[in-house]
Amino acid sequence: MTTTIALAGKGGVGKTTISAMVIKYLAQTQPGAVLAIDADPSSNLNMVLGLDLEWTVGDIREDMLGQVKQSLLVGGAAMGALEGGVSKREYLDYHIRSSLAEGGKFDLIAMGRGEGQGCYCAVNHNLREVIDALSKNYTYVVIDNEAGMEHLSRRTTRDVQHLLIVTDPTQRGIVAAERIAGFRKELDIHIENSYLILNDVNGEAPAPLLDRIKQLDIPLLGVVPHDDTAKEFEFSARPLVELSDDSPLYQAVAGMMAKIL
Repeated sequence: MTTTIALAGKGGVGKTTISAMVIKYLAQTQPGAVLAIDADPSSNLNMVLGLDLEWTVGDIREDMLGQVKQSLLVGGAAMGALEGGVSKREYLDYHIRSSLAEGGKFDLIAMGRGEGQGCYCAVNHNLREVIDALSKNYTYVVIDNEAGMEHLSRRTTRDVQHLLIVTDPTQRGIVAAERIAGFRKELDIHIENSYLILNDVNGEAPAPLLDRIKQLDIPLLGVVPHDDTAKEFEFSARPLVELSDDSPLYQAVAGMMAKIL
């Protein structure tokens, strides 16, 4: 059985940083392989994981659609096939599997750029099937989402066991987290557990923030302290997964993962 962990939150709150620590924890402490899915169009999860990224799913999708348009111009693809009789599903399956950035105990696939003009319903259906089939080969799937969560139901049909909503220590961040938490009830996928993570806190979390958090309909899973070493890694583009196990950032996230898993 595959356990899916999704992270969400407004831009700039540290979702990708927390994602890296979750993946580090799973790779070091849990049996089985981990698939990281970078669902943010900016596609920088590979940097914190220390993996090279050559192709994204968006690149593959647009390349395939370009070939379909070209084939239609010359009288082919009438039945949804590409040159040589390859189906769109077969094309996506081959190229997405080939685009995997492989690590030791974790691999990465990046969704990349969003859709352009036109209808993407059919190709998104094929993408969901390919990514869901690929995910079954992994014990854990960790999805680093863009600011919203709407694309989760467009690009995967997988249930989510744990949704982690990340916020910075500001009232604006908590309001955004509350809105994102509300979106989860509108998705076409089932989310079993939802939690809030308060990230990048200097010292004690301010009482007014904690009081506001108590009003939310999701529990506070934990507080992640500010970590100067992690900031130094960011400045030097060193992969965050190389942080030492005694890093305050990693220790905080590891404690949360141990609690929910």
